[in-house]
Amino acid sequence: MKRQQVTGLYLVLLVLCCTIIQAFSQTPAASPKPAPKAVASPPKATTKKAPSPKPLVPTLPQSPDSSDAAPDDITKILKKAKIFNVLIRLMKTTEIMNNINSQLITAKTGGITILAPDDDAFSNLKAGFLNSLDEKQKIELVQFHILPEFVASNNFDSLANPVQTVAGKDPERLPLNVNALGNSVNISTGVVNASVVGVVYSDNKLAIYKVDKVLLPLDFFQKAKPPALAPTALAKAPKSAKENTAADDQDGDATPADQKKSAAVIIGKPLVSVAIASLVAVPMMMWS
Repeated sequence: MKRQQVTGLYLVLLVLCCTIIQAFSQTPAASPKPAPKAVASPPKATTKKAPSPKPLVPTLPQSPDSSDAAPDDITKILKKAKIFNVLIRLMKTTEIMNNINSQLITAKTGGITILAPDDDAFSNLKAGFLNSLDEKQKIELVQFHILPEFVASNNFDSLANPVQTVAGKDPERLPLNVNALGNSVNISTGVVNASVVGVVYSDNKLAIYKVDKVLLPLDFFQKAKPPALAPTALAKAPKSAKENTAADDQDGDATPADQKKSAAVIIGKPLVSVAIASLVAVPMMMWS
């Protein structure tokens, strides 16, 4: 009997264990925690390069390439363009060509800008004008076309008027005013209104631009001022203080009676002289 009870209890425990095991096996496994969402990084801003300013002056078709011409040989650059023969001759005869080439070789900063009139511009001058200039005026004329700084083709509007030239900066004698409007660059000298019509050559140190007229300095046409006129008469030397004082004292102290006496003395002197001459003449007449 006891054995049957133990066996029944064992069976109950066995069923209970199976039931528990079955219950655990049917319980769903805990789902894994979802992975944290990756924070999206903001898209990188794409920086676009600002477009380079548009040149105010176009490049001429006959302009030499910067790789084919040395920046320190202006003669070669101008000859390759084939339209600046008169300017080349002027720059050679005035020896300015050598000075500019030497400056470009030795200069580490800055630069030079040449405003180059072509042969047609020189042919439009009055006949015999260049031959009428002396050596000093020819040098000034060439220097007036050279700026002692490098000016890029898109940088003419940054120049301050009057613009400095190698000839000098005198608004009364050598005015050079540059006005950049839209796509045109105009130059005024007080005598000529010219335009920059194209780039002949440009690098980071030398710029050569073609202008349609010769830039004539204003002082070529100014009349020389007449010399100051000399005084017509010399000024009288002023009297000394003592003399003025003595004269004033004498004039102030003299009475009307004194003035009459003085007049009588002045008038009586010639009468006395006549009387003495008469007394001397009468005995002489008697003796004769």
